[in-house]
Amino acid sequence: MGFSVLFFFVAGLLLLIIGAEMLVRGSSRIASFLGISPLIIGLTVVAFGTSSPELAVSVKSSLAGQADIAVGNVVGSNIFNLLFILGLSAAITPLAASRQLIRLDVPVMIGVSVLFFIFGLNGVVSRLEGAVLTAGFFIYTGFLVYLGRKENGTTDEFKEEFSYKRGRSAARDWAVNILISIAGLALLVLGSRWLVDGAVQMARGLGISELIIGLTIIAAGTSLPEVATSVMASIKGERDIAVGNIVGSNIFNILSVMGITSLVSADGVGVPGSALSFDIPVVLAVSAACLPILFTGYTIARWEGALFLAYYVLYTAFIFLNSTGHASLSAFKFAMGAFVIPLTVVTLAVLAARALIIRSKTARQEK
Repeated sequence: MGFSVLFFFVAGLLLLIIGAEMLVRGSSRIASFLGISPLIIGLTVVAFGTSSPELAVSVKSSLAGQADIAVGNVVGSNIFNLLFILGLSAAITPLAASRQLIRLDVPVMIGVSVLFFIFGLNGVVSRLEGAVLTAGFFIYTGFLVYLGRKENGTTDEFKEEFSYKRGRSAARDWAVNILISIAGLALLVLGSRWLVDGAVQMARGLGISELIIGLTIIAAGTSLPEVATSVMASIKGERDIAVGNIVGSNIFNILSVMGITSLVSADGVGVPGSALSFDIPVVLAVSAACLPILFTGYTIARWEGALFLAYYVLYTAFIFLNSTGHASLSAFKFAMGAFVIPLTVVTLAVLAARALIIRSKTARQEK
């Protein structure tokens, strides 16, 4: 693997991060000038902006005929988001989740993950299925905007605040933020090209499949905006934001990134058999595991965060052992199947049962 390959890979990753930050910053300021509430900006512009690296990479990969990277990027990013970022954030400080997250967003995340799995069973997510996913993205975003307006409204104080800002914002302010947004988009396009080209060359040089590169290195790299957002929110005590960012990002990754990527590809996006048999089921399992964990008091404890981190290490170890056919793979599979996974399932079941018993007692006492 030559220096030039590594340079373009790292440079592409940096351009993606900078481009996403510029796109979010410029778009958010333009939205604020228009009087759109900060809540709606966060639910739409910022959420889509943090998923823009995944979108740029997946679209570029698919159009270049590297569907394994496109799929691996989406699936790997969702696994990385839940196991690594959510686990790390909870390990820093216990995370809290709102009732809306439990009742709406987490079930939606599980539902779209199941839908993605069903669409991919025939080995390809077609353009029609991509259109369905993309439509789901607009419906979900529209519903979030509706909820935001319904719960917060538009007060006279809010109108006065933003009308004052609009009055003082000169043409130069508009031009600067429009240019920032366009420059951010341009950096995303260029960064995705360099990152994908570098990743393909790395995979070939190391003898590793493009799917593995997409599931690990690219997935972790394109998820760096989510890492920064959730970890900083956790440190600052904004625990609900830390959880909401991850769940929202996973929903956007499937609906918008996978949807738009399949829609713009003439033959849709091919889904590798190995992803269907292992990686996508991992996404389903981890997404489903979030529900009982969050349901137990609407929090993710530090030990649960540590458990998620440990599972990400085990997942990464498995895919590399499996890809290289390592001699210890059989023992690793036995340990996971006989001890680790059953113990985790039992623990989640006990936690869920305990939460139901406590809530049942509380409800009877209130009566």
